[in-house]
Amino acid sequence: MKLKPYPEYKDSGVEWLGKIPKHWEMRKFRTILTPIAERNRPDLPLLSVVREKGVIERNIKDDSENHNYIPDDLSHYKVVKSGQFAMNKMKAWQGSYGISKFNGIVSPAYFVFDLKCIEPDFFHKAVRSRAYVPFFTQASDGVRVGQWDLSQTRMKEMPFFIPSSEEQLAIARFLDYKTAQIARFIKAKKRMIELLKEQKQVIINDAVTGKIVIKDEGGRLKAEKRPDSSFIPHPSSFLQTVPEGWEVRPIKQIVFFNPSKSETGSSSKSSENVVFLPMENVSVDGRINCSIKRPYKDVCNGFSYFKKGDVVIAKITPCFENGKGAYLDELETECGFGTTEFITIRPSSKIDGRLLRFILSSNWFLKIGEKYMMGSAGQKRISSDFIKNFQLGIPSLEEQAQIVSYIETKTAALDQAISRTEREIALMQEYRTRLISDVVTGKIDVQNIEIPDIANIDATIDESIDEPEGEEELETAEAEE
Repeated sequence: MKLKPYPEYKDSGVEWLGKIPKHWEMRKFRTILTPIAERNRPDLPLLSVVREKGVIERNIKDDSENHNYIPDDLSHYKVVKSGQFAMNKMKAWQGSYGISKFNGIVSPAYFVFDLKCIEPDFFHKAVRSRAYVPFFTQASDGVRVGQWDLSQTRMKEMPFFIPSSEEQLAIARFLDYKTAQIARFIKAKKRMIELLKEQKQVIINDAVTGKIVIKDEGGRLKAEKRPDSSFIPHPSSFLQTVPEGWEVRPIKQIVFFNPSKSETGSSSKSSENVVFLPMENVSVDGRINCSIKRPYKDVCNGFSYFKKGDVVIAKITPCFENGKGAYLDELETECGFGTTEFITIRPSSKIDGRLLRFILSSNWFLKIGEKYMMGSAGQKRISSDFIKNFQLGIPSLEEQAQIVSYIETKTAALDQAISRTEREIALMQEYRTRLISDVVTGKIDVQNIEIPDIANIDATIDESIDEPEGEEELETAEAEE
């Protein structure tokens, strides 16, 4: 499938778009969108408008999806019909808009439009592409970070570039086909990552629970299944039985919890920059991103304190359930601060910090912890008391070091495979984003490309403007001004 440009182009008049096909028409948004404000249909289902997918049906039965208050009286909510364009005007600069596939109602603060003289599928793909999002950013402003309000007046004057109806259909069909191919590729790669992570968890779980014995054979660590006869009962431990010679103790007896920042001599550090770790800068596999540094005096109050060699663990779902946390051996400053959703744990001389991190990220520990989380759905947290009183089987320091070395050695190749596969996914997502932008702005002519029957293709990939995955941002249901 060879992709070629159009034979002739003209200047679009937009710096970041460059040239467009000579025969494409430029229309203002006001000529293709008609505002709609139908209301009083509380019987229709609630819809959300999110950056990742556009317009989606809202699951009001799932508490984890309901981050916003839903009033009892929905009569003032706006009706959105299938084929209409709905927009979260406070998030338009992020790409929170799209053509709806559903009949339903949305926040009264939203914009809803009918389309004129344009194919809805083409418009949806084009307007959500990287080429058009900057228009909405330019037409939005405000004083609150992340809540810039879209000016409908300025939006009306935004340009939209339109090929013939036949080209619109060809473009939509081509992109359906290509994005479905990419979706299948990414789905397969994500499944591969899941399998690799499952293999990694088996290694960690077997090692930290003593199911295997680690032996050093001439500098090479080898694991053997521990004989059942070498386990002894210990009802107070979550393991029920522990290897003979292992000591059972609650975590609080071998670590220090949430150590005080007063140990740093704060007055002498007031002018220093320290690492700041928001939740997103700590990965599930224990890597930390130290790129954010802030003055000590700006973060020393109201944030979680830690220093090099500490272990941090996320306490809020889903971060805790995914094992998000880290052993801070690569902290770039002597100490640092992070979100208060981290619990800081300082290992004593009785336990290797690396082993503690492996224990706290093991499926064995996390599955037990999930049962003890407290709070409402979607906002549950693990309590410090649960972790403090969690009974561990603790081998000798020599065996701890062998367990850590064995885990690190056995999982290194898996980590490399996971990282490589994640890069492949990121590159394919970037290719998808660029391809859509190039096609909907006419950089590529797809009119004569033969497309196989795509009726049964499962295009499961999100239509994200941004490539990295994250939680969907639901609407802020504000009162209409």
